[in-house]
Amino acid sequence: MSNSGKKNKRPLWHPVYWPSWLIVLALYLLSLLPMAAKQRVGTRLGCFLERKLRSRARVADTNLAACFPELSESDRKQLVQDNFIACTRGFLESTHAWWRDMSSYCDSAEILGLEHLEEAKAQNRGVLLIGGHYSIFDFALPLIACKLDKPGYMYRPNNNPVIDRMIENGRRRHFNIRPFSKRQLPKLMTFLKDGGQVWFACDQDFGGKTDVFVPFFGVEAGCITSPSYIARKSGAAVICVSHLRLADGRYRVAFSPIQEEFGQDETRDAEIWNRFIESTIREHPDQYLWLHKRFKSRPEGAASLY
Repeated sequence: MSNSGKKNKRPLWHPVYWPSWLIVLALYLLSLLPMAAKQRVGTRLGCFLERKLRSRARVADTNLAACFPELSESDRKQLVQDNFIACTRGFLESTHAWWRDMSSYCDSAEILGLEHLEEAKAQNRGVLLIGGHYSIFDFALPLIACKLDKPGYMYRPNNNPVIDRMIENGRRRHFNIRPFSKRQLPKLMTFLKDGGQVWFACDQDFGGKTDVFVPFFGVEAGCITSPSYIARKSGAAVICVSHLRLADGRYRVAFSPIQEEFGQDETRDAEIWNRFIESTIREHPDQYLWLHKRFKSRPEGAASLY
């Protein structure tokens, strides 16, 4: 048996996981901070991480240079720092969602396009909500789920089982939300056919799983076609969704109109959700996960960006 296989068989209380449990404890204690304190800590910690995580800062800078060539170098450098701050704040906001009460944030969130979601639910079929990796991360999940009748989400399990348990327990405590991994597509299809609504952030570069290349801010980006497959096989209505932090401390969730004929043309489908994500990013360019190598996969013959 491989070392990774042996590791996966270890119980969660095994000494090898004790450092992970200390991380969970530290994050739990951070979750107890008032939200205003989380924002202040996020700002300071984000500035610190931008200085220390130079390789990740270079990834963000490369992404921004490719997507916003009109920015001056000084403006781009400032946007890199702002992105670290936004993402660090988002991580601390996620700890709030994992352990604290979210009802006041669900009540105060600004909701745009709710009529589109209601129209989709009235059609008595499932709804596939295509999202992106904006900076409020898991904090967004209950903000979206509170508007759904039968919520679910697609996820990739964390490699560390202790951290995975922390994240998934935190997500599943809200609104009886159902999780589905990539290995549970048949269950996901059944859930959608029974009228479920599933959130799927499909905008990252999945390397070897790249199926098509579609421009993202004018740069060819590798995209998966599983959203098209899911929509086609389940008959679900497809809506794009975004979630942002507003300057006044509230949050905003926006639902697009139903994307008609989604699932018939995989390249067109990827263009649809890429354009939606682009329009959201242009409003708040610091609130996207630029730290991820979005252009890791390249078309044949194209040079690497990183």
